[in-house]
Amino acid sequence: MFAGKQRGLFLLLIGLGVWSAFYIPSQDVVVAQQPTGSIPTVTGTPTGMIVRVNFDLNVVNVYSGPSSYLYPSVGVLLKGQEVPAIGVSEDNNWIQVYYPGIPGSIAWVYSPYVTIIKTGRLPRVQAPSTPTPLSTPTINPSLAAAFIDPSTPTRLPTFTPPPELIIPTFLPEADTSNRIPVGLLIVVLGFIGAFGALISFLRGN
Repeated sequence: MFAGKQRGLFLLLIGLGVWSAFYIPSQDVVVAQQPTGSIPTVTGTPTGMIVRVNFDLNVVNVYSGPSSYLYPSVGVLLKGQEVPAIGVSEDNNWIQVYYPGIPGSIAWVYSPYVTIIKTGRLPRVQAPSTPTPLSTPTINPSLAAAFIDPSTPTRLPTFTPPPELIIPTFLPEADTSNRIPVGLLIVVLGFIGAFGALISFLRGN
């Protein structure tokens, strides 16, 4: 009887060993917590339109108002980037677009830099007030005078007029109609000399 109990205990241990060898514990499934807030998406309004930055431009500046001189730059748009349009300026040269990340999420882009890919109706929007500078820079006169080299004004030299210009005049030519031409006189003298030389040559022979 004791041997039977030992055999049963031995079989029980073997059964437990076999069960533990093939037992695979179940793994707990961990579910990640989903965010409760809504994720903002950039979408256009049904009556608006979508504009895209031209592909021949790498970067386009956007401004806080419809002017690159009166308003500061608030960001950039990249080549091929699409943004929803909100309105158009009174001169039709600037388009108001949705630009998140700045106060009001509104910026202005120069219309020749973008292409309309979804047409719609855009209302005319008045330009916002121009920003005022925080401070007007002033120059301390005493500090500026310390860096300015004082110069003593000198009087210009007295102007001396140039001497009077004398234009030479030529005397009228004398009347030579009654005189023997000089060329004719030279020819006659040459002929006489040649004739005398010929006579001397003949007398010598």
